[in-house]
Amino acid sequence: METTEEILTAVGPRLRALRLRRQVTLADLSTATGISVSTLSRLESGQRRPNLELLLPLAREHGVPLDELVGAPATGDPRIHIRPLKRFGMTVLPLSRDNGGLQAFKFVIPASSPRNEPAPKTHEGYEWIYVLKGELRLVLGEHDLVLAAGEAAEFSTQTPHWFGRAGDSVVEFLSLFSKQGERMHVRAKPQKAGD
Repeated sequence: METTEEILTAVGPRLRALRLRRQVTLADLSTATGISVSTLSRLESGQRRPNLELLLPLAREHGVPLDELVGAPATGDPRIHIRPLKRFGMTVLPLSRDNGGLQAFKFVIPASSPRNEPAPKTHEGYEWIYVLKGELRLVLGEHDLVLAAGEAAEFSTQTPHWFGRAGDSVVEFLSLFSKQGERMHVRAKPQKAGD
């Protein structure tokens, strides 16, 4: 069993990994939480001891439960307590725990969101998306695609990519993301002899 000191020592690296995965700077996080950049930096490096006054606004901003920040042991409850996040005019619903492996999300782009110009980004990992409703515009490298409900795409996130609404209605899609860059293996139907 971990000691209190070991648990508190692990909080800093968790905070840093969470911030980097969300691609948020210390300055942006400071603005959003009201915690100074120097305090955030010391927390992440382990030079500052975490306390509730600091962890509560960080958990709220990152959209994770407080016990995830401190690495509380699992209670045995398999349910995911979904806490929607608002990002770039979209609602993002984490459908899996952040365990460093494969992650699942549901994205909802409301019909009221503006149609922004694509601003493709890259990051480490591999992603698989499946459109549930509406038409999703996917800009992937040199490709500019429209995916309708029932269509899927998979790609390395090191390829510049961006997605948004293609039509006038709401868009809902699922995303499976693996930071390790593992490909999702999906086969729609078994191959027939001679195929």
